[in-house]
Amino acid sequence: MAKEIHSTAIIDPKAHIDEDVYVGPYCIVGAGARIKKGTRLISNVIIDSDTEIGENCQIYPFASIGLPPQDLKYKGEKTGVKIGNNNIIREYLTIHRASVGGDGITEIGNNNFLMAYVHIAHDCKIGSNVIMANLATLAGHVVVEDHAYIGGLVVVHQFTRIGGYCMVGGFSGVGQDIPPYTMASGPRAKLFGLNSVGLKRQGFSDSTINELKKAYKILFREKHTLKEAIKKLQKDFTQSKEIKYLIEFIEKNKRGICR
Repeated sequence: MAKEIHSTAIIDPKAHIDEDVYVGPYCIVGAGARIKKGTRLISNVIIDSDTEIGENCQIYPFASIGLPPQDLKYKGEKTGVKIGNNNIIREYLTIHRASVGGDGITEIGNNNFLMAYVHIAHDCKIGSNVIMANLATLAGHVVVEDHAYIGGLVVVHQFTRIGGYCMVGGFSGVGQDIPPYTMASGPRAKLFGLNSVGLKRQGFSDSTINELKKAYKILFREKHTLKEAIKKLQKDFTQSKEIKYLIEFIEKNKRGICR
């Protein structure tokens, strides 16, 4: 199918728009932007320069993607945003291009559902199959790994990591890394156990969930330091990919682990 661009849309001549793309009324697409096939900009969407949007994304009115970061160190350097395929991006969402303090790209994977008023700051790295509810807000350099769920009105501190398959409850403030497979909530978020229901829905076996429950108990319920707990896991557990991932995530922390 041919691309369809509404007469009121403003497209820079240096933008690249694939076939089978719909650009609705009053959208603005800047120089160097690339929009791949099957993507729809419903209306009033801003896609700024050096932003790449993958295939089959749905972007709703008043979303703003690729504008300069809210970083006083940024002086107009060439940075960008890269977004994968099959993402749903709802109204009034903002995604900022990277600053000069990272690798130059704010990056989002595939199959994500980003609800209204979500903010994704400069240099964030979002995996795939992530859900961010209304008004969830990420500061700069935050990492959100695959299959994470972030509730509404959650605020995440810069350089913090949200592990895969975890759930962060609404109205939470996250200042330390949230380990994979867990649930966290609260004004200064604390752990509340394993995300067992979420893991079942994602097809994890009962034996894997039980193993993760035992690991969680050693890490966060027994009176060990994290180093002692990790040594115990390495000694007493079969090193399944889930246990390895959990250990590696904790060992890489820089801001501390939510406990």
